[in-house]
Amino acid sequence: MITVRVKKKLLSADGPIGLDVDVQIKGHEIVTLFGPSGAGKTSILRMVAGLIDPDEGYIEVNGEVWFDSRNRINKPVQQRQISFVFQDQNLFPHMTVEENLRYALQDKKDEHLIADFLKMVDLLALKGQRPHLLSLDKGRGLL
Repeated sequence: MITVRVKKKLLSADGPIGLDVDVQIKGHEIVTLFGPSGAGKTSILRMVAGLIDPDEGYIEVNGEVWFDSRNRINKPVQQRQISFVFQDQNLFPHMTVEENLRYALQDKKDEHLIADFLKMVDLLALKGQRPHLLSLDKGRGLL
């Protein structure tokens, strides 16, 4: 279960907004965040991942507190076992596609999963490329 009860002041294109989130997500539940641009969808994900701090609040994942402003708990990003795909490319530019995936692995004994994943998304031939050399070609996917 994921519990997110956070508040954060954000600056949107329309001016300052107050983000106030109170949600519990059960295991294996699929959740969609939707709303207009600048509403705070990405900010919520960034707070859960530890990439930005809420102004105040509480984040708990599977019984483990990741953020608690009252008790001054703020688990470091690298200790939070969570990932998501950003709208913008956020890969390490100095690493290859394969190295970026290897960095994301929690357990190095699972390295065989890298090749499996690259095969699944038809990118095995590009495993040695750096992210800036990848591009989208309409109708053909990633090149």
